[in-house]
Amino acid sequence: MKPTATYRIQLQPGFPFASAAAAVPYLAGLGVSHLHLSPVLEAVPGSVHGYDVTDPTRVREELGGEQGLRELARTAREHGMGLVLDIVPNHMAAVPRYNRALWEVLRQGPASPYARWFDIDWEAGGGRLLLPVLAGRIADEMGAMRVEGDVLRYGEERFPLRESTAALPLPELLDAQWYRLGWWRLARTELAYRRFFTVSELIGVRVELPEVFDATHAKILELVRDGVVEGVRVDHPDGLADPEAYLRRLDGALGGDCWTVVEKVLTGDERLPPGWPVAGTTGYDALHRIDGLFTDPAGHRELVHHYREFAGAPGDRGGYWEATVRRAAHHVVTHDLAAEIAALTRLAERVSAGDLALRDHAPWALRTAIRELLVRVPVYRPYRIGGDEVLTVRAAAGAKAAFTVAEEATAVDVVRDLALGRLGESPSRDAFRARFAQTASALRAKSVEDLAFYRYTPLISANEVGGDPGRPAVDPEEFHAYGELRARDWPTAGTVLTTHDTKRSADVRARIAVLSECPDRWADFLARVSRETARLEGGRAPDPQLAWVAWQTAVGFGFPYGDRLRDALLKGVREAGLHTAWTEPDQSYEKAVAGFVAAGPAGSALHSVAAFAKELAPYARANALGAALLQLTMPGVPDLYQGTEREYLALVDPDNRRPFEQGPPDERTALTRAALRLRRERPEVFGDSGTYVPLRASGPAAAHCVAFCRTGEVVAAVTRLSLGLERAGGWRETELSLPPGRWADLLDEGAEPAGGGPAPVARLFAARPVALLGRL
Repeated sequence: MKPTATYRIQLQPGFPFASAAAAVPYLAGLGVSHLHLSPVLEAVPGSVHGYDVTDPTRVREELGGEQGLRELARTAREHGMGLVLDIVPNHMAAVPRYNRALWEVLRQGPASPYARWFDIDWEAGGGRLLLPVLAGRIADEMGAMRVEGDVLRYGEERFPLRESTAALPLPELLDAQWYRLGWWRLARTELAYRRFFTVSELIGVRVELPEVFDATHAKILELVRDGVVEGVRVDHPDGLADPEAYLRRLDGALGGDCWTVVEKVLTGDERLPPGWPVAGTTGYDALHRIDGLFTDPAGHRELVHHYREFAGAPGDRGGYWEATVRRAAHHVVTHDLAAEIAALTRLAERVSAGDLALRDHAPWALRTAIRELLVRVPVYRPYRIGGDEVLTVRAAAGAKAAFTVAEEATAVDVVRDLALGRLGESPSRDAFRARFAQTASALRAKSVEDLAFYRYTPLISANEVGGDPGRPAVDPEEFHAYGELRARDWPTAGTVLTTHDTKRSADVRARIAVLSECPDRWADFLARVSRETARLEGGRAPDPQLAWVAWQTAVGFGFPYGDRLRDALLKGVREAGLHTAWTEPDQSYEKAVAGFVAAGPAGSALHSVAAFAKELAPYARANALGAALLQLTMPGVPDLYQGTEREYLALVDPDNRRPFEQGPPDERTALTRAALRLRRERPEVFGDSGTYVPLRASGPAAAHCVAFCRTGEVVAAVTRLSLGLERAGGWRETELSLPPGRWADLLDEGAEPAGGGPAPVARLFAARPVALLGRL
């Protein structure tokens, strides 16, 4: 059974399989076809997300084990539902005491049968694997180490001892192992294994090797064969050595009949590689188009002006998005990814050493060329699609500008040709090409999502995965073109509005997006609350950028829950790295942030925030309902994050990963139930053969109505930029031409059916700012 709609459940020890099973009757009544479960394989004990897999051959005992998962599947089937699993092929937890495969590698070294599982460069470490786990330099930490049998203990950590070394004096014992314990700060420059982004606690897995694929996927494949699982979400495919080859192997192993989506972030007009045997992406591209409809482009430009005046856009040349991204990329590639650049340089040297035509490029020149080309990759990973090579002549010219001697700049041509596979195939060339692409995705994620998004903040609702804060607005024609493309090429790809990775839930973004329609009102509010709180102890923000973000976040919450707001803002300033950072925390600055939140947004100004949010509430409601209806009816399979069938206010993780709770229904619940039941009862309207036809309004307010017809049977219509609509005098004579036939209002059973032809939009939206019509 292919999904018509999925519902994401965040499993964790406090919400195991049994808890998910208890929610099944409610979700079946909502109209959901499949439960979308976060990772279910064995993970680090206590993990609330499950992406730190420790054993891919077993279902996680903390969640109820395999029996609990199979019982959940039976309960789901009894209610007409199936399961979709989130699988993690790219990495495992680098925690030896829990990861038995890694434990054996550390004990036996390269000879271990598990050594090929992990992406380790043994040569780079001189035959030993650096483990950056020590709180300080090893000379200062040896006193905290002790040997117990064949195990070395350091605090909570445990490491296996190489055979016949347990009796050695500690200094000799440490030198005799296949690994080298080191200060955690060494990870930035000395690491010799591939990791997930910059997270040294997650080690890369070589699923490109058939035996590793088989070993790490056997349990998932068994669950699919047994009918326990009917779909999979592939986490972070860009991190793999060869995503397309992996997906082809996975598709063949799954039998070619398992609904598969990939967490692939597309940038701008980038298309998913057409050769991938998947239903499509998980849907961040849809999120960007939906959110963009509810962002006013003219108002956003004004908002940027206010932002530059108020915040000063520290360190980013007046607050321009492109400059922010460029600076962030240079910072990340130079600092956070220094170990990855070193690995690429080693690979490039090995290729050059074996080829006379490439020899005699200095390591520093190769390293510079690698860095300068990487920062110019405009997408997450450079795929060669239809002859369009991401590393363009312009990118190469820009990279060469970093050199002062033209002859040395030829290293750029070597690196570019290696990255694009132009120099032929060989193990070393293939390794370089794969690692360059893997590093590009890590650089893009860290520099854009985890740095630039927190440094450039005129409208924080636009700072979401797959988004474009420099051009956040999407006009109706662009949205319709996207809908038609999806219906033609990717009709069963995923769509999302809120996920476990979104920085703000859809409802928080919907409220903040209204500010793009009233930038002057926002500026007045900001000036007023800043004056109100400045005279209070702790009421003055430690910097204007923080103040801007804090007040926008508080408005998005409506009622600024103090601890949650504080924690999200602290995470934001650490990610931004302008005044404090995860690795270099400034305690006095962070104390000032917490004090400001307590005194201002969550303190004396709480009522001012609530009053301003109330003023914007009608327009935020239109945004939220409109976004929900578009996601539920546009081409694709909607994935609802837990709790989002009603108003759901959440900030960045871990705030958005709290256990699922069934709350009271509201008008969103009624809309969601109507749309999901329609999808379940009439899958032909929304599935592979379904069509998408834009419906265009006419009249003075036509630009404020977005509508489309699915397969001639269902019409969805929403109000966009409702505050601007109100200022312009409302709908007046605006009409929407409905397809021929008689149309029932599926959100109001008592309403009179409408006939085909021109329909007054004011009447269509009389009860609510959205309409869902079904052909009688």
